Amino acid sequence: MAQKNGFGKIIVTAVIAGALGGGITYGGMSYFNNSDSGTGTSLVSTNKNGNTKISNVKVNLNTQAEKAFNATKNTVVSVINLQRENSSDNTLAGILGGLEDGSGSSGSSSKKSGELEASSEGSGVIYKKSGNTAYIVTNNHVVSGANALEIILSDGSKASAKVVGKDAVTDLAVIKITSNKVKDVAQFGDSDNIKVAEPVLAIGSPLGSQYATSVTQGIISAKKREVPQTSESGAQVGNATVIQTDAAINPGNSGGPLINFAGQVVGINSMKLAQDQQGTSVEGMGFAIPSNEVVTIINQLIKSGQVVRPALGIGYTDLSNISEEQQRSVLKLPKSVTQGAVVLKVNSGSPAQRAGIKKYDVITELDGTKITQQSQLRDVLYKHKIGDKISVTYYHKGNKETGSITLSQKATNKVLSEASK
Repeated sequence: MAQKNGFGKIIVTAVIAGALGGGITYGGMSYFNNSDSGTGTSLVSTNKNGNTKISNVKVNLNTQAEKAFNATKNTVVSVINLQRENSSDNTLAGILGGLEDGSGSSGSSSKKSGELEASSEGSGVIYKKSGNTAYIVTNNHVVSGANALEIILSDGSKASAKVVGKDAVTDLAVIKITSNKVKDVAQFGDSDNIKVAEPVLAIGSPLGSQYATSVTQGIISAKKREVPQTSESGAQVGNATVIQTDAAINPGNSGGPLINFAGQVVGINSMKLAQDQQGTSVEGMGFAIPSNEVVTIINQLIKSGQVVRPALGIGYTDLSNISEEQQRSVLKLPKSVTQGAVVLKVNSGSPAQRAGIKKYDVITELDGTKITQQSQLRDVLYKHKIGDKISVTYYHKGNKETGSITLSQKATNKVLSEASK
């Protein structure tokens, strides 16, 4: 499955298991820090006759990690993304089949055109039960492109799922199933209260549902780490603030919960740092969407099926993309201005137009935040809601101007794509 709005094209990789019977499509997320709780006593002993026996020493542990896992494990599910078989693939398979059996005919494919097949797998967590419906939060990239969704519960039973709403910006989605087999729901903790070096667990389906409800352990490496987000074209459109852990990454854990030792969900596992910009392999750097953001997003998805965000109504690019000669001749910028967002297009009737912003103006500050790169505009906007009024500083034909913008326009997919141009 192609990553549609992941967090970083090369540096950060969204995590999801590959097709059943096929290769791995994305990495997965799990957490493992194998720590031995030995007693110092050998588990195997040998008597004087040389016969080996099993020791009767038992390790009786009732750890907080075990309690946290037991409190949450039944809420974690496997999410299977089902997509329709491509008819052209079937034709090719039939021809190859005919050649292999020596019949000289085109043969017949084992799969009919349009038949649903498992494209990829991820994880999810049941967080709400209302009447006959149970709600599951997962990643947007886990359900993206699906023609149908199948859920495997912790007891192995299966259920069909429907998408309630999804948000590509935060990589979150809510899906629902009938609740007749759902016994437990997960509880969200306050991600603002987590601490660096605090131990955490991840539960999910690494390598797919055959390893469902696997639990692994790590720590919080950083509470608020910013990682780049990219558009479908690969352009950076903003940053995501995520929890960093020292987690090992395995395919299929994407969308599963990161829990504290109280058994509360403090994050949704979503991505990993696979390599740096120089191509150096990286280990032990996983990321999860903080639970406080998760709750805000899923509440909106339940209410309206989408997340409403404000927009300026402009197309723009980073000042660094403009040559120094054009910065002087076209933008009329003084040499002291070296950073900002250049307005390339202003939509009619947009908040930016009403604030007096015009084509080739350079925005250097928004809502008190200095704009050092174009992606910051989106980050600032998404901290606000429709109707908010924010300050703006910009240069118009070389002259510094200040004003205010009332955020009255909703961001659409078109607006988001224009922002990256």
